[in-house]
Amino acid sequence: MRLADVCEINPKVQLIDENMEVSFIAMSNVSEDGKISTNDIRQYYEVKKGFTCFQENDVLFAKITPCMENGKGALAVGLKNGVGCGSTEFHVLRANPEILEGRWLYYLTVWQGFRKDAERHMTGSAGQKRVPKSFLEQYELRFPTLSAQRQQIEVLDRIKNTIELRKIELNKLEQLIKARFVEMFGDPIINPRGLPVSDLGDLSELITKGASPSWQGFSYTDDDTQTLFVTSENVREGFIDISSPKYIEDGFSEKHRRSVLRKGDFLINIVGASIGRAAQFNLDCKANINQAAALVRINDTRIRDKYLSIYLNSEKAQQMYNSMKSDTGRANLSLQDINNLSILLPPVEEQKAFESFVSQVDKSKVAVQKSLDEAQMLFDSLMQQYFG
Repeated sequence: MRLADVCEINPKVQLIDENMEVSFIAMSNVSEDGKISTNDIRQYYEVKKGFTCFQENDVLFAKITPCMENGKGALAVGLKNGVGCGSTEFHVLRANPEILEGRWLYYLTVWQGFRKDAERHMTGSAGQKRVPKSFLEQYELRFPTLSAQRQQIEVLDRIKNTIELRKIELNKLEQLIKARFVEMFGDPIINPRGLPVSDLGDLSELITKGASPSWQGFSYTDDDTQTLFVTSENVREGFIDISSPKYIEDGFSEKHRRSVLRKGDFLINIVGASIGRAAQFNLDCKANINQAAALVRINDTRIRDKYLSIYLNSEKAQQMYNSMKSDTGRANLSLQDINNLSILLPPVEEQKAFESFVSQVDKSKVAVQKSLDEAQMLFDSLMQQYFG
């Protein structure tokens, strides 16, 4: 059947007291993994016009790019007095309770196949593309009985909870490393031990950045034998994320040899909202970078890799990035700013001891990550089975 046959799309909220308190849900109050914050409380008369209104158990589906592609959406639960108002960039779907569970409908809307289909039907100009209501109305689906839907929901909820728990475990292990860092070396902001300080440029043989391929006449390619192209999106806090790798023609590196990555190089994001995220590149492959990340190649034995990786993501480093960045147009750091970063230098033996501690924690992280990957794979497989 079509979605329009089994649910209301962008329905009206029943008449309610204008002075009644309701939850206000901005786009930022909805996460990419289904979480929703309902703590912003307003009176209905303040938000009934100029916003999207919905009620308990409605499905919120972000229609604008890039929120839609990133998976933003949620089941509206825990609303003040059962009513909410929020961003006009939400489509609202209200399941017919006689044939469709709201949570089953939510899982359909976050299924990757559904989102990909929605992306193909987006309309509008670049940067302002939206999923039209007509796509939702005409979308055809097969759905099981209510009893079977509830069984599927129970299974998906259980696996989703496991995934969230594994992510919490990984976060706690990261916090353990940061706590050990402060315990061993003191708060880097105030430097209570009076550790010696050096500019990052004095510890490095090279600090540079890459270039935009389009400006140089090079194209992306699906050929994974070509050069891995690392951008600021790939540079996370403490690791390089290549879950969605991009490749560039090898000729790009022939022209831009200076920004060719070597195993052990550090990358620091210097443009946009992710300024200051830093990670070490530890892959054995051909790789290059664009202009949004700085490449730092260390050649000083006074600094150890694990120590520097944590330090570059520390609160001290974030303070330095914030004090240096220019906000003309798009926030950015210069290569000179990266050269001038102050690095505290504890004794190398202490850094080695810290490195040993991190290595032990990393073993636990590998085990948790393996469990997380397996749970995610099972979740994705079941989503395909249920909705494909």
